[in-house]
Amino acid sequence: MNHVGTTAPGQTPAPLLAVRNLSVLFRMRAGRDIPAVSDVSFDLAAGECLVLVGESGCGKSVLASALLGLLPGNARTAGTARMDGLDLLAAGERTLARTVRGRRVGLVPQSPAAHLTPVRTVRSQLAETLRELTGARRAGMREATERAAARAVFPADHLDRYPHQLSGGLAQRAATALALVGDAPLLIADEPTTGLDRDLVDRTVDELRRHADDGRGLLVITHDLAAAGRIADRVAVMYAGRVVELADSGDFFGTAGPRHPYARGLLDALPERSFTPIPGLPPELDALPEGCAFAPRCGNATARCGTLPPFAGGIACHHVPQAAPHA
Repeated sequence: MNHVGTTAPGQTPAPLLAVRNLSVLFRMRAGRDIPAVSDVSFDLAAGECLVLVGESGCGKSVLASALLGLLPGNARTAGTARMDGLDLLAAGERTLARTVRGRRVGLVPQSPAAHLTPVRTVRSQLAETLRELTGARRAGMREATERAAARAVFPADHLDRYPHQLSGGLAQRAATALALVGDAPLLIADEPTTGLDRDLVDRTVDELRRHADDGRGLLVITHDLAAAGRIADRVAVMYAGRVVELADSGDFFGTAGPRHPYARGLLDALPERSFTPIPGLPPELDALPEGCAFAPRCGNATARCGTLPPFAGGIACHHVPQAAPHA
């Protein structure tokens, strides 16, 4: 489904987030460099949801951490990620802490329990976030915290519990509630449906979708392709640190289907489809081949795949013709 709003004829609005040639490598002992993200470029518009999919270890979460300056000390970044005139990759910690995190960019973290303060209740953490990001006053704070919790389907009768008293699913919903408080122009949600049953998955992604429908940007990282199909305007498929396909959601999940063989394999592995797993395993990032990283697992591979396919026309594959440009 496509949710993006229309633009007046002749107008091309500037993207909310413009990522160009983003690369991340980790400098290891003995001088080894491990490329975790390689040459990723995309735009994200206000009112749009872009979903990143791919197997574990393909670089999705590293990309999100780079945008927020949350990488470990041995990480090195290249490229740009511009938002409202600010290059997020070049910004210092003071700028990121005071003006970006929570205010310009919200985050639903992949490991919510690690991001919740263990010695404070969920209510107190929500109240503090409300005061910092919205200026809410003590009067009416109880009602405000309960409204904030309800946005993430977090039960009001659990607000006075500590993080260690929460299940994984409840911790996930608490982290989502905290991320939504500031109504940041851009929200990054890293595996926001982990630990949730199907009904709660649908309710959570619908609330995230409303964040985009209100004119904000939404970048979602997920293994849940059903959730992706429910929420996405566009889908970016990552493999071995690269984006190998970028497609409209309607085409990707519809009759046309994915164009890259890896992306087709992801859908074919679903139980409601052919339930056929992709053979083999992803390569180790410190031992990537010179050419196409997917070639050892691909039934279409030829000698031509010994060279790295460029990303052009929304695809990085030697054997798939480029899509015609949109009118």
